[in-house]
Amino acid sequence: MLIRFIQLLALMCIAIGASAFAQERAVPNTQSEMTLSFAPVVKKISPAVVNVYAKKTVTQRVNPFASDPFFGQFFSQGFGGSLSRQQVENALGSGVIVEPSGVVVTNAHVVKNADEIVAVLSDGRQFDAQVSLSDEKSDVAILRLDTQGERLPYASLKPSEGMQVGDIVLAVGNPFGVGQTVTSGIVSALARSSLDISDYNFFIQTDAAINPGNSGGPLVDMTGGVVGINTAIYSRSGGSLGIGFAIPSEMVASVITAEKSESPVSKTGTSKKVIRPWLGVYGQEVTPDIAESLGLDRPRGVMVARIHDASPALYAGLKVGDVMTSINGKDIRDTSEMKFRLATVPLGEETQITILRKGEEKTISVEAAPPPEKPARDEVLLAGENPLSGVRVSNINPAVASELGIDSEGEGVVVTEVSPESKAGYFLRPGDQIIAVGKDQILDTSDLKRELRQAESKGIFALTIERGGQKTQVVIR
Repeated sequence: MLIRFIQLLALMCIAIGASAFAQERAVPNTQSEMTLSFAPVVKKISPAVVNVYAKKTVTQRVNPFASDPFFGQFFSQGFGGSLSRQQVENALGSGVIVEPSGVVVTNAHVVKNADEIVAVLSDGRQFDAQVSLSDEKSDVAILRLDTQGERLPYASLKPSEGMQVGDIVLAVGNPFGVGQTVTSGIVSALARSSLDISDYNFFIQTDAAINPGNSGGPLVDMTGGVVGINTAIYSRSGGSLGIGFAIPSEMVASVITAEKSESPVSKTGTSKKVIRPWLGVYGQEVTPDIAESLGLDRPRGVMVARIHDASPALYAGLKVGDVMTSINGKDIRDTSEMKFRLATVPLGEETQITILRKGEEKTISVEAAPPPEKPARDEVLLAGENPLSGVRVSNINPAVASELGIDSEGEGVVVTEVSPESKAGYFLRPGDQIIAVGKDQILDTSDLKRELRQAESKGIFALTIERGGQKTQVVIR
């Protein structure tokens, strides 16, 4: 009797186990289960997605002798005249309406230097658009549509922090101009930072098919919330290989906030811009060797290598050699993640930075403040009979360095803009630092103007330029 009871109990356990397995790997058995689809999500997000058409006039320098084997070597160095040719280029992208008044988020590279922008909704309606704010560092741009008071369908941003690898996502856009297209996939990776796409290399990776024309379109979760803006693909052929990247919604939200802000620090002249918190900290990756020497269980965080004299973190107690492990409770693994976490903190808020010092963990509080304008930038447009005529330069300070994305603490002069008509366009670009004219060091813009006037009288210009840590001398007679 006991043996039969045990056998019966075993059969029941097997049946229960088989039933549980069937529930985990069940196939559709009913009509309703067979018709499950993403259609409700698509129906919700599709009306808010727009096709973005941008036109821009491009001026190209053409020199009839540039390809000559002998003369070409001189023209490549910036000597001789050149002819200008203008042509109209069309850019195609996507965007998503985030406010019913006609506020659209897209990629900055889609609308860069555009003379005319048109947004087309899924129902065929067209609206002229103007760039309200373009942040090339994050590759996010905000457009405002001329709706004449008409209310438009819109989508809502949703924090990407809640996403997990394996979650289903949809990418919506206008690939190759074929019309609005929806593709599905999963979140392949989060916090992908081993790229060189923008200043903030921190992306959601997905295998949802993203192709040229999808740029600026939304990446949405199964609730229809926008968790990212599609911005780039990894491809050798130009088509999708299942490796696409989206800007997290947290970064997008920070740009939208800046676009709405009327604060003086969010503007330069009449144009708005994104002013992000400045820490004034220069860090280095924590290698396995460094992690072992510090007693860390694995490489993580950012080791402080240098601190700017005006850094708010310096006054809060941060020291060289400290390892920053988290910002506002979010772990940071490398410098890219540190920059991203800091960039999404609103100005004026207290930022909690967790550090590791001599084996002990502690937290310091730092106010999220904009980079200081000291010394004064004294920006000037150079003129006169010299090769730098048409170049706009500025004194280096933390605000200027942050805007141009350069790593500089000291004094000096940096190029902020080069006119297309200037001869300096052959050898200068924004971000270049002018170290010296002749043998005289340049400390500020007044130094540069004075030295250029003296060089004009001699008819020879010897310029020392620093770009990316490399110094080059250019001599023009």
